[in-house]
Amino acid sequence: MNVIVFEIVVLQESSETGGKRVRELTKGSPIKLILMFTLPLLIGNLFQQFYSISDTLIVGQTLGVNELAAVGSTGSIQFLIIGFAQGLTAGLSIMTAQYFGAGNYKKVRESFATSIIISSVTTVILTFLSLFFIKDILVLMQTPKEIEQDAQLFISIIFAGIFSSMAFNLLANVIRALGDSRTPLYFLIIAAIVNIGLELFFILVLKMGVEGAGYATVIAQVFSVFLCIVYIIKKIPLLQVRKRDFKAVTLVELKRHLYVGLPMAFQTSIIAIGSIMVQAALNGLGTTAVAAATAAGKIDQVAIQPMMSFGVAMATFTAQNYGAGKYERILKGVKQCLIVSGLFSLGAGLLVILFGKDLVVLFVGKAETEVLNLAQIYFNANCTFYLLLATLFVLRYTLQGLGQSVIPTLAGMVELLMRCLAALILASSVGYVGACFASPLAWLGSCSVLIFSYFKAMKMLRKKEEEFPEGIRV
Repeated sequence: MNVIVFEIVVLQESSETGGKRVRELTKGSPIKLILMFTLPLLIGNLFQQFYSISDTLIVGQTLGVNELAAVGSTGSIQFLIIGFAQGLTAGLSIMTAQYFGAGNYKKVRESFATSIIISSVTTVILTFLSLFFIKDILVLMQTPKEIEQDAQLFISIIFAGIFSSMAFNLLANVIRALGDSRTPLYFLIIAAIVNIGLELFFILVLKMGVEGAGYATVIAQVFSVFLCIVYIIKKIPLLQVRKRDFKAVTLVELKRHLYVGLPMAFQTSIIAIGSIMVQAALNGLGTTAVAAATAAGKIDQVAIQPMMSFGVAMATFTAQNYGAGKYERILKGVKQCLIVSGLFSLGAGLLVILFGKDLVVLFVGKAETEVLNLAQIYFNANCTFYLLLATLFVLRYTLQGLGQSVIPTLAGMVELLMRCLAALILASSVGYVGACFASPLAWLGSCSVLIFSYFKAMKMLRKKEEEFPEGIRV
């Protein structure tokens, strides 16, 4: 039996970095560090999914299929707006990680201040636009009349709380940029428990329906923001920005951060637009199809979290090592991560195909046989191609960790094109089965773009390694 022994990572202990929670990913075995960083990130992502899963699970079991469809039909719209916030803050934190890897702690604080400014302005814009256009979007998506009112009520509450999602993602991402993936995990676990408790109370005790599910999600997210702020004040002096840090923000730094952050944000939203079109196609197929795709989609999202977590870990690993000028470590880390994530994707895909249908019962009950059968079709279409998705995540986040934004955005546009083709052509010609193949087609299209840029980037790193074998900080 092969035993993997995880080495203890030596963490920085200076008052400047904030002590034990700050971790350098520039020393030690790449794959061990990536795994150690990924595990808390994975668990955190799973608990992040519990926000939406608890919504659908509790709503489906306590309120019914129509209410489940109402909440589920808003998933792609949430992805459009909330995904923009997540992509933006992830991109901004890459700049912070590069400065940290280079040991420039003054720039770390200024980077965080820059990110706060950008995130605050973006929050105001997103909140206004999303609330103003929500009804029009639901109509364009052909949301069934019987669920339209509940869908609008639920998503309006979520969008009114965009500030909480933006704030938590910014704080969690900047903490991870310093190598600490555990603390955001703890806060997510606490918030998920709060969310579930509030949701049960609002729905079962106060009889608030889907409205209660929305309020529970936002309140729990606000609580997680509070925990992050307290933690930074108590434990991470490096992120305790002062007025002077905001005054030091320059137009050049704003542009540098936006150059990485905005493409990642738009990339997420571009993908979301494709998801909205697929959701519109599903809406046209009826409430049963929407409910099946909603329940199956939640299980699918849980299954892909490890692959996504490997990708996110690679962004921080790559950014820190690129900032430190350790290019050979990036090359080695990418190869090892591709192998580990790829092997996991094969096992996960098989398990979901075999047992995913049994989990759907938790959402709708055994009596909904048509929903269960449609969910199995969804699993067969998506899980067979998980290896493509695992490759996509590692390549995309590695390129983003290098500060490259154009190619990942272009890959996102190809994803949009493929999803649109599935929604407009396959769904209309072969129905539900065609809509289920939207994601695999999108993954294939995105990988076809990323692979060429990946090889080009690896060639660039090899050249830098030859020129600067001892490393040079950027």
